[in-house]
Amino acid sequence: MVGAAIIHGGRLLAACRADPPELAGGWEFPGGKVEPGETEQEALVRECREELGIDVVVGERIGADCPLHNGMVMRVWTASLTRGEPQAREHSELRWLTEAQLFDVPWLPADLPVVEAVRRHLKESG
Repeated sequence: MVGAAIIHGGRLLAACRADPPELAGGWEFPGGKVEPGETEQEALVRECREELGIDVVVGERIGADCPLHNGMVMRVWTASLTRGEPQAREHSELRWLTEAQLFDVPWLPADLPVVEAVRRHLKESG
């Protein structure tokens, strides 16, 4: 699994899960599964197009591997928005968060450890 820490204008894009019911209302980094034959970076570009209707350029890995409840591991990469305005196609809501707002949403447990790494990244880039 891969997630995108999309940073634009000094803010991070956060996405609220619509489903499954046990995860609904939790906030996450957009992303998804890596398909056979795809690199993690290619999967992120595809997932951002499918989930958000945007194009991104994938940057560096950020944070540690995040174990998921299903035994899989999620890796998060920074990403820069290059085209489009994010639309909540598969999420109930999207929000751009400043460094001061990062913990204003209830992050899913798997994503939470990476949020602190993103905070440091926003502080350094801002």
